Amino acid sequence: MAMIVLLWIAGGASREDTLSQVVVRAGCWSILVVAILAGPRPALRANRSVLLLLLAAIVLPLLQLIPLPPAWWQTLPGRDILVIPGEPVPWRPLTMTPGATRNALASLIVPSTMFVLLAQANERTFRWMPTILLGMIGFAVLLGLLQFSGAGFNNPLLNDTPGVVSGIFANRNHFALFIALGCLITPVWAFTNRNGIKWRGPIAAGLMLLFVLTILATGSRTGILLGGLSVTFAATLVGKRLRRRLAGAPKWVVPAVVLTVIFVVAGIVVLSFAADRATSINRVLSTEGGEDMRTRALPTVLHMVGSYMPTGSGFGGFDPIFRIHEPFGLLKLTYFNQAHNDYLGIALDGGIPGLALLLAGIVWWLNASVRVWRMRADELGISGQLGSLVILLVLIASITDYPARTPTVMAIIVIAAMWMVRARGAKSEPALPA
Repeated sequence: MAMIVLLWIAGGASREDTLSQVVVRAGCWSILVVAILAGPRPALRANRSVLLLLLAAIVLPLLQLIPLPPAWWQTLPGRDILVIPGEPVPWRPLTMTPGATRNALASLIVPSTMFVLLAQANERTFRWMPTILLGMIGFAVLLGLLQFSGAGFNNPLLNDTPGVVSGIFANRNHFALFIALGCLITPVWAFTNRNGIKWRGPIAAGLMLLFVLTILATGSRTGILLGGLSVTFAATLVGKRLRRRLAGAPKWVVPAVVLTVIFVVAGIVVLSFAADRATSINRVLSTEGGEDMRTRALPTVLHMVGSYMPTGSGFGGFDPIFRIHEPFGLLKLTYFNQAHNDYLGIALDGGIPGLALLLAGIVWWLNASVRVWRMRADELGISGQLGSLVILLVLIASITDYPARTPTVMAIIVIAAMWMVRARGAKSEPALPA
């Protein structure tokens, strides 16, 4: 619980110079030390696939920081700019931005701590995890609505933009993804408790509407897509359970319920747009692709990726590397902080090794997803399928942004992966929220 509170307070920024990074990393180190000294022995063998991927993610930036002889690093692509004429050539690491790579390495304390905590966790902890996450998302939405109301609240720990609805995040797209994950978790929370469905059902319906409206208020164009996908995925998750509960009802009840939900959500969206409160839709209609900085910078980013292959330029160093290659036509008062496509960002930072690790992670997710979706729902427990869809949403969001570089999303990815591991190893349907 302490980890969740810490992430809610300071886990929403990716920039290395924000105060939140100091808070969240110091908190994670403290929690990790206490967990190791006072907690039970973690179940490493049962979670070895997640552990291996996490260790590989730690090893890559470590290798980039090892000093290399001058004759070695000068043969790497793009390093000629580091040579000062008339000055002795020193030993340098593979990364062109050692400070940024050390920061990237330090950021991995967040997923490492979450992994250890979950590897030590008992069934009760996993049973309550969806409820805890839903509470975290719900309170973040309330904060976002406070911002939307014009209250002017901004988190002093984050580099958020005044006037933008971003909740506990510095980036509205990351906040929209966070809410979309809430749309996935909400029906699971409602339908996996047979005794509580009578009171959880109405609450879940209200939360879904609130989440959809808040996504529209964020101004995130990507959030519209993620929200629509999450609602669709949520229907897939609980569809069979809903049909079982309505098995004794007339045949027209199920399609009537589905159509009602569709019309209610569509009506809320239309009313929100008509009242000029759907900032996301307004941005879709008012912004042309040619005016979008991400689109204009894409050719430069692609050129950078090719220029630094096969080794990459170093993790975490997109900003200074982009300034080296930035054409005059893209110069402006603000700076382009990331590639806004994490697949290209990983290719630039890590080269072929980084892409190999990314591919290994996706292959693991695909393999685990096939297994958990092939299992019968009554034997699986919905947690594995939920974890699969959570990671899928993050993968989709990473096409146009960099959500996995924030501490909160890092931790949620670990939670989702651990859900999938537990589901694959389960012999019977594990219980979710009690």
